[in-house]
Amino acid sequence: MSLNILEIIYLIASLTFIVGLKMLSHPDTARKGNLIAAAGMLIAIVATLTLYQEFDSGKGLNYGLIFLGLAVGTGIGTVMAKKVRMTSMPQMVSFFNGMGGACAALIAIIEFQHHQHATVTGFDGELLVMLLGLLIGSVSFSGSMIAYGKLEGKIKDKVLPMNQAINMFLLVVMVALIGFQLFNGSDPMLFYALLVIALIYGILFVMPIGGADMPVVISLLNSFTGMAAAFGGFLYGNKAMLTGGILVGSAGTILTILMCKAMNRSLTNVLLGAFGAGATGAAKTGSGDETVREITISDTAVLLSYSQSVVIVPGYGLAVAQAQHVCHELEQLLEEKGVEVSYAIHPVAGRMPGHMNVLLAEADVPYEKLQEMEEIKPRLANTDVVVVIGANDVVNPAAKNDPSSPIYGMPILDVDLAKNVIILKRGMAAGYAGIENELFFYPKTRMLFGDAKDSLQKLAAEVKEV
Repeated sequence: MSLNILEIIYLIASLTFIVGLKMLSHPDTARKGNLIAAAGMLIAIVATLTLYQEFDSGKGLNYGLIFLGLAVGTGIGTVMAKKVRMTSMPQMVSFFNGMGGACAALIAIIEFQHHQHATVTGFDGELLVMLLGLLIGSVSFSGSMIAYGKLEGKIKDKVLPMNQAINMFLLVVMVALIGFQLFNGSDPMLFYALLVIALIYGILFVMPIGGADMPVVISLLNSFTGMAAAFGGFLYGNKAMLTGGILVGSAGTILTILMCKAMNRSLTNVLLGAFGAGATGAAKTGSGDETVREITISDTAVLLSYSQSVVIVPGYGLAVAQAQHVCHELEQLLEEKGVEVSYAIHPVAGRMPGHMNVLLAEADVPYEKLQEMEEIKPRLANTDVVVVIGANDVVNPAAKNDPSSPIYGMPILDVDLAKNVIILKRGMAAGYAGIENELFFYPKTRMLFGDAKDSLQKLAAEVKEV
């Protein structure tokens, strides 16, 4: 009877995950959707702790350790979530994702301890699930930790000699280890060898990837963690865990494919191309004009105030300066003067999928003002002023004009089509992909140097006076 009740509760929890994921698709419902999914997970945990022991064959549960783990994990997670800055959100996503992969790998290790003493005839499907969970969970853990270090600036992009050949060799070895154990029985030495190789593979897999590809990698690693969690749910026959893992894995995979499509590149090219890793390049203006034209705060305020349409292109620099709130204030001031203001969002702007959407939502920017790349594209030619704040690679014309550029072929926001372009930057440093932006030298481009938040605050004050 208790087992039936538990299965029903797992089904309810699974439904809350689905409903929560659906609500995450819009900022107005995202927070509520997150709470609904979290409530479903809480219900599943409580039900497991209260009902599982009745059919646990007398083994009993160590509630002391369980609640200690819950308390420590909840405490650490709460503190990290409360203290994290918006600039560090990608790092936190990578860290939490890595912890999920580690948990999936630990489940495989623990279950293997019981399974290696079991007698199995024929194909051992349970062992296959353990081995796949161990492999994918370990790759997700070590890869996510490297991604965390790279985003934090503690690990530099590094391509080892014959890096791709080494990765392919390790992949073949891991497949061989799985195949050998499936047909020759479980072997602890081979099992833990697979664990070590998978951890090394995760490191070498992510180490050379940088630049604008980091959001794609984070999304892909997230899908890995989901798949590994689903394998754990399959091992335990836990419907809630299985459903949650499938949802995360499929959502991460779909997002990865969509982002690759938006970048006009295949996933294979992203993973093997080391895009943005150590790339260098110089601006090519075509006219030989490499003059940078500056603009003052006062002139910028006048230009914006007397425009009919303004498009703001946010980038990672906006997050670094924590200028999203003052940017929204400037937008409101311009709208009071009759200026139509919207935001152009590139799929890989920032350091994780949806980074700019989350950043602007925090500042209460209406979701309807956030225009995706394809949506805003036809309007740019008729836009009076484009204001680029902290974005670089996603507006770099080299993606269209320079076949030697590492970002060549990546769809960008064609801000150069607008009548005027104003770029807010601290200096002339290259973007995350490590290449200079030829847009800086275009005749219609004006540079407003300084800290983005400080510049926007002064600009907002000047707009009030115009």
